[in-house]
Amino acid sequence: MTIPQIVIFCILAATMALFLWGKFRHDIVALAALMACVIAGLVPAEEAFAGFGHPAVITVACVLVLSQGLQNTGAVDWIARTVLPREGGRMTSMALLMGLGAALSGFMNNVGAMALLMPVAVQLANRLDLTPGQVLMPLAFGTILGGMTTLIGTPPNLIVSGFRNEAGMGHFGMFDFAPVGAAVAIAGVAFVVLIGWWLVPARKPAASEEFETGHYMTELRVPEKSKAIGLTLRGFERGIEESDAQVVAMVRNEVRLTAPYGGRRIAAGDILVLDSDVDALAKALSVFDIKLEESGSSTPTEVEQAPTEAESSGETDTLAAENGKDDKDDKDESNGRDVDIVLRELAILPGTTIVGRSASDIHLRTRYSLNLLAVSRHGHPPRARLRTLKLKSGDLLLMQGPSEMMSEFINDTGCVPLGARDLRIPDKRMAFISVAIMLGAIAIATLGLLPAAAAFTLGMIASMVLRTVPPREVYTAIDWPVVVLLAALIPVAGGMQSTGAAALLAEFLVFGIAQGNAIIALAVVLIVTMFLSDVMNNAATAAVLCPIALSIAATLDVNADSFLMAVAIGASCAFLTPIGHQNNTLILGLGGFRFSDYWRLGLPLEVLVLAVSIPLLLIVWPL
Repeated sequence: MTIPQIVIFCILAATMALFLWGKFRHDIVALAALMACVIAGLVPAEEAFAGFGHPAVITVACVLVLSQGLQNTGAVDWIARTVLPREGGRMTSMALLMGLGAALSGFMNNVGAMALLMPVAVQLANRLDLTPGQVLMPLAFGTILGGMTTLIGTPPNLIVSGFRNEAGMGHFGMFDFAPVGAAVAIAGVAFVVLIGWWLVPARKPAASEEFETGHYMTELRVPEKSKAIGLTLRGFERGIEESDAQVVAMVRNEVRLTAPYGGRRIAAGDILVLDSDVDALAKALSVFDIKLEESGSSTPTEVEQAPTEAESSGETDTLAAENGKDDKDDKDESNGRDVDIVLRELAILPGTTIVGRSASDIHLRTRYSLNLLAVSRHGHPPRARLRTLKLKSGDLLLMQGPSEMMSEFINDTGCVPLGARDLRIPDKRMAFISVAIMLGAIAIATLGLLPAAAAFTLGMIASMVLRTVPPREVYTAIDWPVVVLLAALIPVAGGMQSTGAAALLAEFLVFGIAQGNAIIALAVVLIVTMFLSDVMNNAATAAVLCPIALSIAATLDVNADSFLMAVAIGASCAFLTPIGHQNNTLILGLGGFRFSDYWRLGLPLEVLVLAVSIPLLLIVWPL
């Protein structure tokens, strides 16, 4: 083993360790790996950023913009309303929901497809008397499976196609992935609908009328005339004991007391940190005449000062509204207009602009006139002040404020409202245009009139010109962390090939594990790819495994397409953990899941994928 090979293996090991640790964003880790390769001389400095011009990176960015057009115009809402029945049995409804999610994911960003169908899944769970998680996990897995059916279905497919082209074999076609990918997706959906959904843990009562997402951490301020003044904390909890709420902390004179002594007496101005659900909040507010901290005035030491009148008018009776429903019309005293104050439960999508920021950082009150009432993280309340709590993907936010500002916040940040929403088409003409643009770009790429990157760039331009995606929204529609991740790892993968590290690892897998058997080697590549995609980003997995797959094929002197397709299939099978795919992360809190819950359905599903895909790969892409 040469020194450059040792160095690049060390860089890759450190990169994977950082991916698993999760402390830093994937794009930051990928850039650090790229710079390490440049400093070590493994990647020429003048070629370090060539990945940003790679066709796969360009295509991913353009497809994200076209997906945004489908969402903006209501085209997907119309499809969902048309396909999904308002009535129907459990098996039929689940099959149609998963099938729709898989079909949409073949032609648009699968996170976007998941976000659009998630409120529908919540409503379906209520109608079928299931817990939300029993519908959300099948939907998440269905959208992941659907991505493996087309070239643009998921970034790993584009990466695989790019490596094939660089190897001198040309790009894969738009539907070259379908013979194997579609069969695997259909088998996976059928398994989940018929058997698999029984394996999903039911973390919430199935008979609840409203979507319950677990307990929140909420801050309550004790006003001067509150009935709670003079009570001990133990006595306060006895007053709301039926609601299963508890005081987990107290803030007095800007000093936070965690797990305070039950005999401590409550004083005016105290802030009580309550671990509770929405019903418990309503009870505490009404019984003891106390107020939500975010509804009152800011203290002088807080970052955000005087609240707006819309914030001050958010009285405690707003909590009488159920999640996702309007509470009442409030009067804005400054101009006499009726202000529709609503209570909304929102989920934070991975990669949205507010991830890693706090309510103070985004100026939630001064910019949007909204109150952050509570936060739920993975079904549990985080132990930090609401205003300074750094938000994470998958967090659930309980928000209160004017409906117009709530809508603006949702549009700006990309958060998903979990309550019922109308499925409507804002503009039928624009919806038709957005679908036509997407189909046109696919047709141009499929017929070979233009390369995929050029075809979808043309589609993006058409979207801007025809205003299905306003030009100002184009850059916000692109998931830049994914783009940077791909652009940074492509040169790193090139360094693996140039140093001979990929060939060395391929020889170990072929002769050390597969013992020279091509079929066993194919299965090893698929299993390794599936495992890595469960613990790190699937695009990163594809970028790392493609050079190894090509080297294995060269060592065995067999068809490289079989091994590249195995990488593509394996990279789209992240079912064992909540961190393997963004859709898995998104449902972690909504379904009340634990980290270990995913393998119950995910492991049998991955075994099924292995059993179905290996024979099909040998038939469709013979060795």
